[in-house]
Amino acid sequence: MIVYIASDHGGFELKKFLIDELKRLGYSIDDLGPGNYDPNDDYPEYAKKVAEAVSTEQNSKMGIVLCRNGVGVCMVANKFKGVKCALSWNPEHIKSARNDDNANVLALPADYIDNEAALQIALAFLETPFSNEERHVRRLKQVDDYDNTGNF
Repeated sequence: MIVYIASDHGGFELKKFLIDELKRLGYSIDDLGPGNYDPNDDYPEYAKKVAEAVSTEQNSKMGIVLCRNGVGVCMVANKFKGVKCALSWNPEHIKSARNDDNANVLALPADYIDNEAALQIALAFLETPFSNEERHVRRLKQVDDYDNTGNF
């Protein structure tokens, strides 16, 4: 599995830390930017790159997006068909989002978590499978139907 990751300037240092740690742990990481710190960059550009990559194969690709509070990148990612981005701040929360909601992109709030917390959240995200329980599948189908028609 490839993990796509991107940030704006607000998440740049945390992104670099996560890339190094996840690679050290054997994960295949594709850094979609930015390559250099730019205090004037804009988060939509980078969240879009991750969302586009994940949306092409929602079941075999996962992404991580970072900005200062995590909300902006989460909003952008969720605009893409097949992307289920969850903003999370602790491992138990993201485990629930993976297990119940099949989240395939993790949004992290760089200003509100430290490096170790971010790593533990990312690992919980990457290591927790979707439950495939009937009730969760049914609910996700309803969400997909709503995306396609505007109605349940």
